Amino acid sequence: MYKIKEPDFEFSDNRGSLIQLVHEGYNQINVLISKKGVERGGHYHKISREAFYVIDGSVEVKFSSDGQASETHIFNAGDFFEIEPLVVHSMFFPEDCTMIAMYDICVEKEDGTKDIYAV
Repeated sequence: MYKIKEPDFEFSDNRGSLIQLVHEGYNQINVLISKKGVERGGHYHKISREAFYVIDGSVEVKFSSDGQASETHIFNAGDFFEIEPLVVHSMFFPEDCTMIAMYDICVEKEDGTKDIYAV
């Protein structure tokens, strides 16, 4: 239902660090800032593959898919994960959290409809 990803490249020195998450494959990139106690998601995408990189804080994600039992995982700062199409994902934020969200296919289609389906 999800897979852990590794950044393409990481570099650190006495000036700080650089983390290159990807260098191709995503067409929409968002910064998601959520407050402690907030719930988001409760939906799936039919065509979009979605990846998240947790910058700060943590998120508890519940995944479910047809015919499979649900699975819950807590992701923390520095974690990078990807969700395949047709996987329902619901997020709970036990603390303030900042994440990067990336889609391989833009969620908003040219006709104005969105590849977001609530459950």
